[in-house]
Amino acid sequence: MKYDIEKQLKQVMIDAVLKAFDYRIDENFVVIEIPKDTSLGDYATNVAMRLAKPLRKNPKVIAMEIIDKLDMKLVEAVNVAGAGFINIFIKQSVLASNILRILQLQDDYGRSDMGQNQKINLEYVSANPTGDLHPGHARGAAIGDSVARIMAFAGYDVLREFYVNDAGNQIHNMAKSLQARYYQAFDLDVAVPEDGYHGDDLIEIAAALQAEVKDAYLSDDLNEHVEAFKQYGLKAELDKIKADLHAFDVEFDVYSSEQALRDQGLVEAALARLQSLDMVYEADQALWLKTTLFDDDKDRVLRKSDGSYTYLLPDIAYHLDKINRGYAWMVDFLGADHHGYITRLKAAIEALQVEATLEIDIIQMARMIKDGEEFKLSKRSGKSVALKELIEIAGKDALRYYYASKASDTQMDLDLDMASKQSNENPVYYAQYAHARVCSILKVSDAYEMGTQLDDLVHPKEIELMKHLNEFVYVVEDTALTRQPHKITNYIQKVAQLFHSFYGECHVLDENNKHLSSQRLALVKAVKITLANALSLIGVSAPESM
Repeated sequence: MKYDIEKQLKQVMIDAVLKAFDYRIDENFVVIEIPKDTSLGDYATNVAMRLAKPLRKNPKVIAMEIIDKLDMKLVEAVNVAGAGFINIFIKQSVLASNILRILQLQDDYGRSDMGQNQKINLEYVSANPTGDLHPGHARGAAIGDSVARIMAFAGYDVLREFYVNDAGNQIHNMAKSLQARYYQAFDLDVAVPEDGYHGDDLIEIAAALQAEVKDAYLSDDLNEHVEAFKQYGLKAELDKIKADLHAFDVEFDVYSSEQALRDQGLVEAALARLQSLDMVYEADQALWLKTTLFDDDKDRVLRKSDGSYTYLLPDIAYHLDKINRGYAWMVDFLGADHHGYITRLKAAIEALQVEATLEIDIIQMARMIKDGEEFKLSKRSGKSVALKELIEIAGKDALRYYYASKASDTQMDLDLDMASKQSNENPVYYAQYAHARVCSILKVSDAYEMGTQLDDLVHPKEIELMKHLNEFVYVVEDTALTRQPHKITNYIQKVAQLFHSFYGECHVLDENNKHLSSQRLALVKAVKITLANALSLIGVSAPESM
């Protein structure tokens, strides 16, 4: 039996409409909601009102005819309210049966096969290996990793990818900056280039390089060892990025190199493909891509008049490589500063004339707030605050929860003082405390058996809690489809609130009623499983004590 009641109710409505009116609707047509006033019903739908126009009938009449044809296997009672809302009371046995299913499935509760193992490539963070990860990268990491976890849980075959921009002028500038810091370590007067990187991290990397190779890279010719500085700096910076991401509980399956694409001739191969498809032309001594054929506002340059490539061509080659690796469905998570790049990149992929879909999700910036003011600069370095410093201030769990709690395409303020606060005002603490409270109950429950017959779970607080535990699969699937992890945090907050409310009114461990206590223990254990599974989907721990 399927345990997603919402999906089952949708099918019940679809069948009833077909029987009543010989009219076919699909799952997307039926909206099932939990009413704010649960005395009206466990669930409600406006399907009759939505059918009023196509059926040319009064929605109240439609609602009554639907009810007349309703399969009542799940339903205890049903009524019509307002302009034609159908309110539904679910049988207690249906709600309770899911508790036993949760206890059986454990870590797999909420898992779905919706994705049918469809392959998807998710690319996120992809920071230049020239310095520390900043709050924008942190939000992209939290969102991207959460989406990857959720989609994998919903049955998709997910590849997590980081694109390393290790070619081009910014890497040359990093190498020259590292060289200057290396020379300065020997008290030699070599200045960091004006357009170079002036962060303290290169001083530390230069010191490590000096300790390793001594004066081997000192030379009167400052161009002699630039490649060595480049390779050493790249590895050190990327290792630092990987370490910071690991501390943030973010791991990648693949790190792809732009330089490797160039070295393998894949950039020229992509250009050759576009030329063979008559998608390029020469003008003003430059080579242009016909992106206006695909809704771009102007054609884009691929090769400049000096013979060098624009950044668009390697990006095309990179996405073509993804496709050739078997990923016909790609999602790039890009910062808000890339908004103007979306149309041209999508147009470029269309110009390749391959069977592939590229989707781009924009991650807006998050302002850091500390002591009531925007927190832009690190007190330690005077530079832009780094992810590792944010973790030290607020903790990994709080950062990840807050970053995931707002829609990725909206700007947000992250109050670092609130995020580190140990009180119910802090949503992270509130959610984790619900899990810890559950664990504390279970630790002292040895004298009670875990119930398997749950007929006595009829208190309104128990019913409300059971209903929302039932929603988890739907929430996971909906979040996987929309790639909006804030739906998971919203769900966590609701379950935590309902559990705290239940705990306040229902005595779980009652010496005088062990039969009821055993059933409530089963419900409490189901809450523990559901909360832990939901928290894991956004990379947040579920502590057993606080």
